[in-house]
Amino acid sequence: MTITDLQPKLVWECFHSLTQIPRPSGHTKAVATFLVKFAKENGAKAKIDSAGNVYIQVPATKGYEDRQTVVLQAHMDMVPQKTDDSPHDFVKDPIQTVVDGDWVKANNTTLGADDGMGVATAMAIIADSKAKHGPLEVLITRDEETGMFGANELPAKELKGTLLLNLDSETDGEITIGCAGGMDINASMKYKLVEINIDDAVAYKVSISGLLGGHSGLEINEGRGNANKLMARVLFAVVNTGLAQLCSWHGGNMRNAIPRSGDAVVVLSKDKVRAFKRLVTKCQKTFNAEFKDIEKSPIVLTVEKTRMPRKAIPEEIQVNLINAVMAAHDGVLRFIPTIPSIVETSVNLSIINIEKGKAEIAMLARSSNDSMKQFLCNELIACFSMAGMKVRLSGGYSGWQPNTSSTLVTLMSKTYKKMFGEEAKVLVVHAGLECGIIGPKYPEMDMASIGPTLLSPHTPNERCYIPSVGKFYSYVTEILKNIPKK
Repeated sequence: MTITDLQPKLVWECFHSLTQIPRPSGHTKAVATFLVKFAKENGAKAKIDSAGNVYIQVPATKGYEDRQTVVLQAHMDMVPQKTDDSPHDFVKDPIQTVVDGDWVKANNTTLGADDGMGVATAMAIIADSKAKHGPLEVLITRDEETGMFGANELPAKELKGTLLLNLDSETDGEITIGCAGGMDINASMKYKLVEINIDDAVAYKVSISGLLGGHSGLEINEGRGNANKLMARVLFAVVNTGLAQLCSWHGGNMRNAIPRSGDAVVVLSKDKVRAFKRLVTKCQKTFNAEFKDIEKSPIVLTVEKTRMPRKAIPEEIQVNLINAVMAAHDGVLRFIPTIPSIVETSVNLSIINIEKGKAEIAMLARSSNDSMKQFLCNELIACFSMAGMKVRLSGGYSGWQPNTSSTLVTLMSKTYKKMFGEEAKVLVVHAGLECGIIGPKYPEMDMASIGPTLLSPHTPNERCYIPSVGKFYSYVTEILKNIPKK
């Protein structure tokens, strides 16, 4: 069975078409062009705006012309993550989907249901002759996963709708009405490489793998291992003690994905190799003991001989960099005091690239409390500044503040109860949603976010629960059918 055999067939066919177009963040021109063509072929007006977003106007179905205009909003890009042994090229290769019981997943890569399922739902509504709705605007934004650039650069007064349904949530039966804000934190420095001053030297690459990783907003509260923090502990043991000299260090590749793997190259004298390997083995045993109840698979540290680098990082610089990563906060800083089950403030130590005279460390801070977000940013500025690094903040946005008197949410809650015989859960989340950026541009707009059930987004284990997709599509179409008059 393939995904085009699944029901509702139109939604899954639309999703399949998206999987055939490579669309990692930063590479969305092809999918944007495809979406405009699809919309026009189905009788809608469409364009790519100045920010690279796709903007579509869908006429009302007969008898619904007097309804309020609804904006259906999703993002076109996906997080490119794959297993260490996968040859997949996200810029060139289509996603290979697999039906596994009640789940759809991909072959050793992220699936792209975040937020391809939201896009596919909007596409299906455009093409569905049986769907009843008033006038619609469909906004499919670019590069949400790397900085919400499409939402940030949304042209002024582009949207005319009074209600917005964000289709980027990931649990059936939940209506999201608020989310955390965020800030990108980037620490960098340049340094002069030095000659390797070790007699009878040999080079080894230390690699870490086997970690779950995950979504840095949705799963940061689970205490999963961060490959960058764990590698810092290894390097603290073997470099800062004088056993080895650091030449390079890499880990993570997406700001909003908990890093799953990383590697570092060190040089040391041949007579210290045995002690070095013992320390790495000890670290592996320690990590597995610490995370045995959290990580599903063993954490693996490997040591392999590698080509001798020409030069290394100066001793003072390597010690400062390792110390800074060791000292920097990673994970949850605070839960919301009045809702202790929800994370208020956190940071993901996302990406480390240290090589060839340049060190770059990227982090993503999140908080629903602006003052706590600023405190966390200042804490990290202080930490990395002491290591001699220049720290830059960018891409900041405030959280989406919940509207507890939302008429849209009231309608959605009543519709869910009527259709499925149970109450929908109305909540705020720690993950970032584009409503937090679109809302301040359209302060009178009533907004909510929903979606089908996805698990482990931002990892190669991402999967979509098949029964939730049909339920979600029928729910969205019923909401649109019952939108009040203007």
